Amino acid sequence: MKQPFSTDAAPKAIGPYSQAVRVGQFLFLSGQIPTDPTTGQIVEGDVAAQTRRVMENLRAVLASAGLSFADVARTSIFLADMKDFAKVNEVYGSYFSEPYPARATVQVARLPRDARLEIDAIAEFSKAG
Repeated sequence: MKQPFSTDAAPKAIGPYSQAVRVGQFLFLSGQIPTDPTTGQIVEGDVAAQTRRVMENLRAVLASAGLSFADVARTSIFLADMKDFAKVNEVYGSYFSEPYPARATVQVARLPRDARLEIDAIAEFSKAG
């Protein structure tokens, strides 16, 4: 059984998908781009500022399910330009502590709304949750 989760503190889905879906003990979070949930616009600033917005969007979706970054087991980072990796990695890393989640990072040809990055995640509910 799938259970959707959503919050107004993260950008609304702009297509036929959920911000997150729980299946069993796992929460699958849709990719977030650096969209301000209030304005619906891509945030201005460098890739570090945009990464912070993405991570705050993910934090809000996790919180809607009663989870935090400590519950994240896997992420995927999609970059429009691999030259942004060091700055993205620095901001991304500030949201996690050990043990860090597993991760893949790839450069892609293009992202929705011509964003510079997108990050998705998989989190786990505790066995008591």
